[in-house]
Amino acid sequence: MNDLTTITKGKYLHLVRRGTWEFAHRPNISGIVGILAVTDDRKVLLVEQFRPPVNANVIELPAGLAGDLDDARGESLADAAKRELLEETGYAAATMTELASGPASAGICDEVITLFAATGLTKQHDGGGDASENITLHAVPVDEIDDWLKQQRLAGKMIDLKIYCGLRFL
Repeated sequence: MNDLTTITKGKYLHLVRRGTWEFAHRPNISGIVGILAVTDDRKVLLVEQFRPPVNANVIELPAGLAGDLDDARGESLADAAKRELLEETGYAAATMTELASGPASAGICDEVITLFAATGLTKQHDGGGDASENITLHAVPVDEIDDWLKQQRLAGKMIDLKIYCGLRFL
C-alpha cells in the first residue's frame, strides 16, 4: 500500500494510482467473500438486487465484505462468508470450505474475492440483506440452473460471472 497515491476519497472507495495506473481501492476491509451455497435438496442459493453501477437487477452468488463493520474487524474470511450468507439468504452454514480466490476486475480495482462452499445449511429466516439492501433470494434446482439463468438474462437481468465460476465447483 505504500506505493499508492490517493487521487480522491469517497465514503466507501478511494481512487488511487500505482505508477501511472489509476484504480479503485476499498479501504477498511480485510477481504471479499462469495459463497456457493447448495441446499440438501440440491438447490443453488442465488440473490438478486438492483446495482446502480450497471443500472440493472443482477443475479449473484451471496457475497460481501469482510472486516467492514466495527463489530466485524479482524473476522476471518470464513466467518464473513457465514455472516453474509445468513444476512442475505437466511441460511446458516455449518461449514465454509475455501474453493478459490482471485481478482474481481484486475484492471479497475484491487479487490480479491475468495469463493467458499457452504455446507450443512439450515434455514433461519427469510434473508433479504441488511437495512441498506433489498435482496431477493432465489433457490434454483441444480439441474435447472442453466435454463433459469438464460430466462433471467432474457428478462433483462444481468448475471454476475462469479456464478459460472461457482458452478464449476458443483
